[in-house]
Amino acid sequence: MSGSMEFLLWTKGPMFNIAIAIFAIGLLVRIAEILMLGRKKNFAEARAGEWLPGLRTVVTRTVADPGTFQRAPFNVVVGWIWHIGFLITLLLFLPHIAVIESLTGLSWPALPNPVISLVTSVTLVALIATLVHRMTHPVKRRISTVEDYVVWAVVFAVVLTGWLAYYRLVDPYPLVLGMHILSAEIMLILLPFTKLTHIFTTFIARWYNGAAFGRKGVQS
Repeated sequence: MSGSMEFLLWTKGPMFNIAIAIFAIGLLVRIAEILMLGRKKNFAEARAGEWLPGLRTVVTRTVADPGTFQRAPFNVVVGWIWHIGFLITLLLFLPHIAVIESLTGLSWPALPNPVISLVTSVTLVALIATLVHRMTHPVKRRISTVEDYVVWAVVFAVVLTGWLAYYRLVDPYPLVLGMHILSAEIMLILLPFTKLTHIFTTFIARWYNGAAFGRKGVQS
């Protein structure tokens, strides 16, 4: 028990600080890199505004259009399920809210534990289905990279260890809780340097594209 408790204290202390520092510095560097790319001056006369078209594109690109749904219904449905499930578990589970409050001072009401448990279970199933689909779909299998599988493994580890910790299925308990915290810290460390960055850049990119088309007076 003493070894597992020391491991837990390490993940909650030194390792947590290291992960937060790498995450913050890496994300700042990534954002600075994007801003340094600059934006070419557009000498053409604007035919319309940018803000509203940009916001409209954020909405329309977030909700799949009928054509996209018909071409790839699995990607749309299962992708939405595990993304929303992950966010619900992350933001509406009481212990997670407590961590966020300790870092930012912000807090909000939590969902009941049974609801979080159900959402987590569904998210795990959706993630497994996503991996199976990637490995069996001929096109996805060919275009998938090592990074894709690493990102999936890290996200799955975060959800799985959280589920195991919730039901106390690993003994001693401090060990599985430490594993959950460590997997979350690994995800934070990898986030600025992998495709996980899309958590912060997706909506910015969609707005930018919509704004560019809006300035030209056409719909994105």
